[in-house]
Amino acid sequence: MADLVIRNGLIVDGTGSPGVVGDISITDGVLTQVGGTVAETGAEEIDATGRIVTPGFVDVHSHYDGQVFFDNALTPSNGHGVTTVVLGLCGVGFAPARPTDHEMLITTMESVEDIPGDVLRVGLPWTWESFPEFLNAVEANNYAMNVAAQIGHIPVRSYVMGERAIANEPATPDDIAAMSAIVREAVDAGAVGFSTSRVLAHRTAAGDPVPGTFAAEDELFGIAGAMADTGRRVVFQLAQAGIDGFEPESSVAEVEWMQRLSAETGLPVSFLILQTDGAPDLWRQLMNSCVEAEAMGAHLRPQVANRPFGMLLGLPVRHPF
Repeated sequence: MADLVIRNGLIVDGTGSPGVVGDISITDGVLTQVGGTVAETGAEEIDATGRIVTPGFVDVHSHYDGQVFFDNALTPSNGHGVTTVVLGLCGVGFAPARPTDHEMLITTMESVEDIPGDVLRVGLPWTWESFPEFLNAVEANNYAMNVAAQIGHIPVRSYVMGERAIANEPATPDDIAAMSAIVREAVDAGAVGFSTSRVLAHRTAAGDPVPGTFAAEDELFGIAGAMADTGRRVVFQLAQAGIDGFEPESSVAEVEWMQRLSAETGLPVSFLILQTDGAPDLWRQLMNSCVEAEAMGAHLRPQVANRPFGMLLGLPVRHPF
């Protein structure tokens, strides 16, 4: 007997093949049959007639870093077929962090992602300092879906460099070594990647570019090298320069170093592709660059929004989000 049988649903398996009506059986958390008619009965059966049955969606770009501590349902993703969310995108996050870093990280998240600071001040338990401790705090909760996390450049750089990070000063070799050690520790503890932002629209509460916006190649490649040294299959993710409409042609230059980073380290690099009215065909050029990079041994993986962004603009609003 199967644990679960889903019958008569339109199965869309994600391969690009046309949907077919059929059954699915699951035993011990493993798919044992997809399609056709399942002969055995299930301990639980679901009649999916008239419904679409798909694999769960993996939301590879979320900002639930704070919400994981006060919303176990992780709304609204739970209502859209999402079964796994990834935190820690665009360089923002809450670990590592000393108590003196808390307010800066909260206001940066508020500025970059429009998540109310007052909610974060109440909802974040701050029972961690290191990233492994942050993962333990997340793991202590039960969620409606799976949760994975990347470590963000902003907290890492701020933890190591303090005010010099906020001022976007260049990292010294010692700074890079310290950041690399933190990221390596995070990956060994279970982080699925590292993220950074080079977008000029991402600003602190004071209106300055977020820490890491202008990080030099030695810093980025040093961190990526530390990730590669772990031997784990993790992702280097970024919101690259130019996607916000400021100097959109700079996105093309960004792809060049992303390609080199991936080829040198073996890491896949994931970056954003957005429609930019000032350069309406830029996305085509970036997609073609990804195809060319693959032929040269690099692995570039664009992230594409599934719908247009909604933005609220007004006289008292400093940031588009």
